[in-house]
Amino acid sequence: MVSVTTRLPFFVYGTLRPGEHNHDHFLRGRTESEEPARMRGLVLYEGPGYPYAVEEADGAVAGEVVTARPEAYDELLRALDRLEDYVPGDPRNLYDRVDREVTCADGTVLRAWVYVAAPAVAARLRTHGKLIESGDWRSPR
Repeated sequence: MVSVTTRLPFFVYGTLRPGEHNHDHFLRGRTESEEPARMRGLVLYEGPGYPYAVEEADGAVAGEVVTARPEAYDELLRALDRLEDYVPGDPRNLYDRVDREVTCADGTVLRAWVYVAAPAVAARLRTHGKLIESGDWRSPR
């Protein structure tokens, strides 16, 4: 596991992707690069206007790897944690921020932060949620 102070890029798969409604609000002007990528070990479920990534060994999710500008990193991390209502160690979290391997379009594999459904949310989604079979929130559902 990576230290919480490590400045990893972010893997985004929903409303933070380019062209989606949270991208401009949170990422515009704060990134060095954004490139297509896939993260294995996740599946997507529909949420109320946004997706949830749930850890699942056989899954794969499409998204982008976003690298923050160094001078914007700390502010961006705080903003994304607020957006996802993530507080380290809080059992009421809807999402957990975890580091996982991601594969960029050029085949490069690196580690990135990703927000995944917290355990209680993931359990509910597995039982009652609507799976996004393609693993891509932008695909027709």
